[in-house]
Amino acid sequence: MLRYFTLTCVLVATMAGQASSQTASVAAAAPGSEGGPTTPATPPAAPTVYFTADEMPAFPGGDVALLKFLASRLKYPTAALDRSLSGKVYLTFTVDPEGRLHNPHVVRGLGYGLDEEALRLVRLMPWWNPGKINGQPVWVTLTMPINFRAL
Repeated sequence: MLRYFTLTCVLVATMAGQASSQTASVAAAAPGSEGGPTTPATPPAAPTVYFTADEMPAFPGGDVALLKFLASRLKYPTAALDRSLSGKVYLTFTVDPEGRLHNPHVVRGLGYGLDEEALRLVRLMPWWNPGKINGQPVWVTLTMPINFRAL
């Protein structure tokens, strides 16, 4: 990025018609622009993801609020209703230190549109309260069942 910035400064200075001595001083002032080998930037380390924490992630308002949220937004698929299909769809997702949900996917599904409906519900969820280890928010992966009952 710094090398790009330096080249941009040199090009802008050249196009503006400034003296080449000023252009050289801009390039020399930037570290790592001497033309020698530069140290490659290390990629950011992947965060540690836990399956259990001192304080597990929670839906805002607790389990009662989660059930109310699911019941208010559930749209039972007609294919599942026609077959009177009931059961649990198991989903897994990761809660980041800010409470956002990442990578929701079905672990064990029922089919007939129930898997897609469960994923839709998880994607609609608000941010959760993050999991914590030693008081610090961490990434935590959860597996959650969503129960479907055809009446």
